[in-house]
Amino acid sequence: MNNLSVFIISDSVGETGDLVTKAAISQFRPGMQDTKIQRFPHVESKEQLTEIVHLALEQDAIIVYTLVKEVMRGFLRNICIKKEIPAVDLMGPIMEMLGETLQIEPLEEPGLVRKLDDDYFQKIEAIEFAVKYDDGRDPRGLLKADIVLIGVSRTSKTPLSQFLAHKRYKVANVPLVPEVEPPEELFLVDPAKCFGLVISPEKLNSIRKERLIALGLNDGAHYAKLERINEEIVHFKSVVDRIDCQVIDVTNKAVEETANDIIHRIQSSHQ
Repeated sequence: MNNLSVFIISDSVGETGDLVTKAAISQFRPGMQDTKIQRFPHVESKEQLTEIVHLALEQDAIIVYTLVKEVMRGFLRNICIKKEIPAVDLMGPIMEMLGETLQIEPLEEPGLVRKLDDDYFQKIEAIEFAVKYDDGRDPRGLLKADIVLIGVSRTSKTPLSQFLAHKRYKVANVPLVPEVEPPEELFLVDPAKCFGLVISPEKLNSIRKERLIALGLNDGAHYAKLERINEEIVHFKSVVDRIDCQVIDVTNKAVEETANDIIHRIQSSHQ
C-alpha cells in the first residue's frame, strides 16, 4: 500500500486520535508522504458510524477511533470486523484498565479533557491579566476586567487580585491617593463589578507600621500616621460615592474570605 488513507473518528474534536496517528505514521513516513488523514469529530450516533464505515470501504481507508461510550466503541468494532476494515481503538483499552483499577464506572462524557485544558488556559490568562493591570499600571485594563478593586494602600488589592485570578476572573486594581486623580476609565466601569476595599484606620496603621519596619524604615513616617490614613479614607469614600460601587470591609477578613464574598456578589448580580 503506497497511498495511506486514515479516518479519525471521535465523539469530541479528534485531537487525541490525530496526534497519536501522526506520531505512529511518522515512524514509517517521516514526511507523511502519500498519506491522507481525515477527521470525523463529534460523532454521536450509530447511523453516523455506519456512514463513515461505508466511506472508508470506498476509499480503502483504515480507522482510528477515540470514543468514550462503550456502546459506540462496540458497535464500531463489530461493524469494522464484519466489513474487514482495519481499525484501532485508542480509548477503550485504557478506559477498561482504569475501570478495573479504580473500581468505578467512567462518566462517558466526550470532551472532558478539552474542558480541563480550556480551564487551565483561562486561569493562566486571568493571572497574566492581574499582573499586567495591577496597581493601576494601565487604566485601559479597567474596561476589560471582570472585577475592579479600588482602595488605599495595604488593603490587600494585589493578593486579592491574584486569588480571584486563580478562580479565572480577570481583575484590575487601582490604588487611591488624595494627591492623584483616579483614571477617568474608572468612572466608566460598571458599578456592579467594582468593589471598594475599606479597612479600619487602627488596623491599617498597624499594617503600615509593620510594612515600614520590614523595609528597614522608620515606622513613624507620614505614610503610617493616623492623620494621613484618615485623609486617604475620606478620599476613598468620595471616589466610591462617585462610582456608586459596593464596599467591603476587609479589616478582619482573610483574602480568601473577601474573594468568596466578591464572587458571591458577582454571581448574584448575574442571576
